[in-house]
Amino acid sequence: MDYQWYPGHMTKARRMMQENIALIDLLIELTDARVPGSGRNPDIDTLAKGKSRIVVLNKADLADDAATKEWRSSFEGEGLLTAAIDSRKGSGVRQLKPLIDEACAQKLERNRRRGIINRPVRAMIAGIPNVGKSTFINSFAGKAAARTGDKPGVTKGKQWIRLNKNVELLDTPGILWPKFDDREVGMKLALVGSMRDEITDSGELAAWLIRYLEKEYPDVVEKRYDVLPDNDVVTVLRGIARRRGCLKAGGEEDLEKASKTLIDDFRSGRLGKITLEKV
Repeated sequence: MDYQWYPGHMTKARRMMQENIALIDLLIELTDARVPGSGRNPDIDTLAKGKSRIVVLNKADLADDAATKEWRSSFEGEGLLTAAIDSRKGSGVRQLKPLIDEACAQKLERNRRRGIINRPVRAMIAGIPNVGKSTFINSFAGKAAARTGDKPGVTKGKQWIRLNKNVELLDTPGILWPKFDDREVGMKLALVGSMRDEITDSGELAAWLIRYLEKEYPDVVEKRYDVLPDNDVVTVLRGIARRRGCLKAGGEEDLEKASKTLIDDFRSGRLGKITLEKV
């Protein structure tokens, strides 16, 4: 399946970011900790050139801790400040304030020398769909400042949000890029829910996930479903279908339902803390 998705509102979102980038001091980029590399939009490097940057690995509670540490080290090696958080529970969110101060220290010092005081840092938050931007904003602000949803594309327009007396935030819709050069990038983004499920193939995604798990987390499938590893992913899916009661009339295994069960178990963390790519 060729994963390409670039709705019209994403074209508008990119244009809006281009128009507003001059207004900000800092760009806070959220990426999904399960796909830290694939989950970063390469357009943002161009759009935010010359701006202070913080890369936030959200949903870190669902990701492999060791892999998250390696990804943070890699990003920091590129000169980026990083944080790993779980915005749903608010874990790690408090570390953002000192990071913002660090990222904007030179800007704040210039303002001080010019006699500009009490001017809040203006930040833009950006990231691909369903990475948890609205939940992060609400957690950071301590109130329901932005609308949240569990499907990509809930935020469709820009809005300025006063997080506290020191930070103003420009929220933006999630944007994907028009085409994935690497097909596996599309697979990973589909697995973490950054594409609408209606345009993806659950069987293909489940097959990719099974192969990846057998390579990187070989005990996960057997432990969760009591299904032994097999070179044939269909055999594994049939085993999952039988164990989870995903059966059609007559007792035939429902492979589509089994595929969706596997994907849902991954997304919810029931398979354990898993990262879909290594540095």
